[in-house]
Amino acid sequence: MSARNIHLLMIDPQNDFCNKGNPAMLAALKNAGIPAEEWPLSVNAGSLFVPGADEDMARLAPFIVKNKDRFSEVHCTLDSHQLVHIAHPVFWVNSKGEHPNIFTLISVDDVKNGVWRAFNPRFQKWSAAYVETLAKTGRYVLCIWPPHCLIGTWGHSVVPAVSAALAEWEMTKFNRVNYVTKGSNFLTEHYSGIQADVPDDKDPSTKLNTGLIDALTEADEVVITGEALSHCVANTVRDVAAKFGVDNIRKFTLLQDTTSNVPGFEKLGRDFVMELAGKGMRLTTTKDW
Repeated sequence: MSARNIHLLMIDPQNDFCNKGNPAMLAALKNAGIPAEEWPLSVNAGSLFVPGADEDMARLAPFIVKNKDRFSEVHCTLDSHQLVHIAHPVFWVNSKGEHPNIFTLISVDDVKNGVWRAFNPRFQKWSAAYVETLAKTGRYVLCIWPPHCLIGTWGHSVVPAVSAALAEWEMTKFNRVNYVTKGSNFLTEHYSGIQADVPDDKDPSTKLNTGLIDALTEADEVVITGEALSHCVANTVRDVAAKFGVDNIRKFTLLQDTTSNVPGFEKLGRDFVMELAGKGMRLTTTKDW
């Protein structure tokens, strides 16, 4: 009997989501008069820190090392944005020329009534059609997030402990992690590692990632982890499941102790877990797998 083909699917294990920072050390550095450019990056919290994600990653890293021989393939999605993005404050303004506060929700009526408009008039037509498409397809209402996972910054990087664990897996297996970037198109959100919320016909990177789906289809088991459960994990797994078929959903195993919800969106996470568990997804922890 051949060995089982087990894949690890990691969703956005990045500093901006997973690093809590160190307020005490930060205060000490400030009090000591040490210039900001000399501070270790780890003292700063990620710009969109998900409470519990730091502890999730602390459990995930040793889990990867412990089971490095069992994983035949590892896939890791990476949120990859720039400052100018439809879900960042700079993209929108009100009648006073003010940008929205973070966590502002922008609805179809908000855009129709001029509560919010695109900062650059060139993108106003797209913006109006965008929020309408979100509403029609039942996706999230557009939420303005803190700028996060900006390409080339510390926040975009995989948290150090997990990065080291992945390097150990690569050396042990003489294989490469399949890093899947998402979110570089500034005109659409890209929670899912499979496709953007509103695909852009001119940009293939926003369309269905058949390569990742095909790779996961070959697995006997897909172990799932990452941040945030309520958003990127839920959307990625739902999109994979939609192309897998019901029988293949039984391949999914969610590590519940290595994923957390964005505060205020806990119900979305619970609904996702109940929905997929009802279709056959297995629920476990790093201790019990």
